[in-house]
Amino acid sequence: MRIEHYLQASAERDGARTAIVSGETRLSYDRLLDLSQRLATTLHDHGAGRGERVLILLDNGWRTAVAVLATWTAGAAICPVNPSTKTERLAAIARDCDPAVVIVENRLQRLVEESPELAALPRLVVGEAGCFDAALSATPFAPAEDFPDTDLAALIYTSGSTGAPKGVMHSHATLDAAARSITRYLENTAADILLVVLPLSFGYGLNQLVTAMLCGATLVIEKSFAFPQAVFETIRNEQVTGFPLVPAMAAMMMQARELDASLFASLRYITSAAAPLPLAHLDWLRTFLPHVRIYCMYGQTECTRATWLAPEAIDAKRGSVGIAIPGTTATVVDEAGETVLPDTVGELVISGPHVMLGYWRNAAATSRALRPEPRTGALRLHTGDLFTADADGYLTFVSRMDDIIKSRGEKVAPQAVEEVLCRMPDIAEALVFGVPHDVLGEAVKAVVVASNADLTEREIQRFCARHLEDHMVPKIIEFRDSLPRTDSGKASRRLAALPANPTGSK
Repeated sequence: MRIEHYLQASAERDGARTAIVSGETRLSYDRLLDLSQRLATTLHDHGAGRGERVLILLDNGWRTAVAVLATWTAGAAICPVNPSTKTERLAAIARDCDPAVVIVENRLQRLVEESPELAALPRLVVGEAGCFDAALSATPFAPAEDFPDTDLAALIYTSGSTGAPKGVMHSHATLDAAARSITRYLENTAADILLVVLPLSFGYGLNQLVTAMLCGATLVIEKSFAFPQAVFETIRNEQVTGFPLVPAMAAMMMQARELDASLFASLRYITSAAAPLPLAHLDWLRTFLPHVRIYCMYGQTECTRATWLAPEAIDAKRGSVGIAIPGTTATVVDEAGETVLPDTVGELVISGPHVMLGYWRNAAATSRALRPEPRTGALRLHTGDLFTADADGYLTFVSRMDDIIKSRGEKVAPQAVEEVLCRMPDIAEALVFGVPHDVLGEAVKAVVVASNADLTEREIQRFCARHLEDHMVPKIIEFRDSLPRTDSGKASRRLAALPANPTGSK
């Protein structure tokens, strides 16, 4: 099913129901449908029809939701770009996706004008000084034919932690498959009120919009998590039931002084994806909000979501990210693509209708990621992540394949060290990676965010030595006020390894 049909169906069921809350703006399903269909006409008139791409450079907000839905209604594919993107990266994305139209925040017009690939394209400007209504046609879009769900729906560019960013291709069918599977285990209904503070320009955030439209739920859109207390008050005031977060947000909650649990009384569930949630963070959330169901998940842009752990299984399967989401399979394999024995480290491969079509105009990268299963020849997504699976099939993340540290001839998984560091009461967040060493080959280095300014390197090493084998104990520790992050909000080992000006070095 095409995603814009979600909106149409939800409007038909209850058009007066609130679809979007964004600041002071509240849009019913009828109003959201009207805005999307009229903007779709404008996009089509500017050349953004079936088979074309629309580059969307907007802050999180109701206009972004309208732009996304309008693009799909016109038959085109979205290419959402985080508004914090710098000129060089934006130009690279523009050259790659070759958009027909650009929808841009008024304050970001200079960024577009500095990019020769975008400056000459038709441009729809929105924002305080831009008139969104002026971009709306008086006539709702009426396609001459039904568009198939196999059409390209989204080009979502990876954060580009290594090399040039790649455009992940998702069709309406792959997004539909993921959304239906996720809403099944989260038990989403029209009664849900979902909060999104995550960028709508990335898969985890975008999926909240898709999910809300599918279920006829209300989506509360916050611009960011820059002011956590304001977000928490929105949760209370809007009676939010679903709160997707990333580990950094959980860490900020843990550090908040005198945080009032009553602000979260309406919550039914919290989800965590994008990066592994440290057990210390998970335990704190469960203690602080005992009435809330916590779903630990794993996913990639290339498949939206891959695994989920039922809240009831957290204690029995401690540290696991669960099993394959409904209707899909997740298998740990060796270098030959054969399934490994239980508790053996191997690469996670994903199969199912939610897997991407490939990388836009990048056949080499596509062939590396989508490879045939040895016996059936069916294509599977090779995630590049190392996992183990226990005898019951529950999966546990080990490391990115290229993040493994080799110290003194021993392999060290950074996440295993990070888990221990985050259990130390005075450490809020940590990243671990290898650095060249004349004797060890690679030394384990930790970059930490400490909540106690008096914490010393030696205290951290002693704590780690009580819980880790000697070769896993960080030899180098650097204190910072915050961890570097990608545009999608993930703490980045690659960025952390770059020279920095640590304010708290000891």
